[in-house]
Amino acid sequence: MACTTRMVPFRGHQTWVQITAPDDPRPGSLPLFVLHGGPGMAHNYVRNFAELAGETGRTVIHYDQLGCGKSTHLPDAPADFWTPALFVEEFHAVREALGIDEYHLLGQSWGGMLSAEIAVLQPSGLKSVAICNSPASMELWMAGCADLVAALPPDIQDALTRHEEAGTVTDPEYLAATDEFYRRHLCRVVPMPQDLVDTIEQMEAEPTVYHTMNGPNEFHVLGTLRGWDIIDRLPQITAPTLVIAGEFDEATPETWQPYVDHIPGAESHVFPDTSHCSHLEKPEEVRAVVAAFLTRNDATARV
Repeated sequence: MACTTRMVPFRGHQTWVQITAPDDPRPGSLPLFVLHGGPGMAHNYVRNFAELAGETGRTVIHYDQLGCGKSTHLPDAPADFWTPALFVEEFHAVREALGIDEYHLLGQSWGGMLSAEIAVLQPSGLKSVAICNSPASMELWMAGCADLVAALPPDIQDALTRHEEAGTVTDPEYLAATDEFYRRHLCRVVPMPQDLVDTIEQMEAEPTVYHTMNGPNEFHVLGTLRGWDIIDRLPQITAPTLVIAGEFDEATPETWQPYVDHIPGAESHVFPDTSHCSHLEKPEEVRAVVAAFLTRNDATARV
């Protein structure tokens, strides 16, 4: 596989893009865009989806969304700058700069939410959508996370509650309790995979997007995405859709089931013994399911 990078101009800023091309391209295998989570978590932790280039003979494109990773950082941008519509616009700016008219989308966590935001607009070249470990509503996400927190050991729950109520969410005791939640529901691989460590470290070094849109962590959501909900728009998605989740996912079944219920023909796959980062916990199994889905929809892409 050959990997190249470039910068794409966007709203006077720069979006970093990585293109992984297969050594043996397969005719009809359309490009795949991989959208990372957060918002603000950069591409590092989803980089292993680049292996699909060799496994399916298609080009795989990653990019760091504006405000994180290797793209332009905007720590002084106002909160209302960071909207789903901004990132939908950025996606199409990247796609158009690469000259790609027909494509597949795969989004993980927030990336899946963004993929849905793109898909409800029914862009003509979108041939399939894979929504991975993503909620269809932040209200449902918060309720699901509250249930998961309620199942933690009492001392962990107590630490989380005390510090959230006091606003001391950078206290070491709170951070240790947060790590326990993450070990159960974010990524169950110990030690944490380096790609995920790299993503978290780059976010913590400049957390504007994550803190503005989400909050201090995965389950204490205070940001501008708090009221986000796409359920009533899901019937507008016409592209074939695959919904992926983990057995112990912080995106609980109640949060992702609306995708299956409301997108015509949507299919789902739950990976046992995985959590929010199924693709890091069982990478080969996840990519095999995704590859089969993409290939099925390549076959009908030009019909």
